[in-house]
Amino acid sequence: QNINEYVTALIALKQKMIDGDRLLTEYQQKCTDILYFSLEISALRCQVEQMLQKILPLEKCQEELGSLKAELEEKKVCL
Repeated sequence: QNINEYVTALIALKQKMIDGDRLLTEYQQKCTDILYFSLEISALRCQVEQMLQKILPLEKCQEELGSLKAELEEKKVCL
């Protein structure tokens, strides 16, 4: 009976080791996923920043265009 208990304990221990390895693998995969998504987010932030830098001058040009249109309308009315 001692041997049966010993074998049962070893089988239970082996199953716990298998479960532990599986959990560790899942954890490592999730860590890898988090790192990948962090890099993706960083790249997207850079793209957004670049787009904002391109938009600001365009907004200024749009304001100037609005002013010029107003001036032209005034001159048109005067003529």
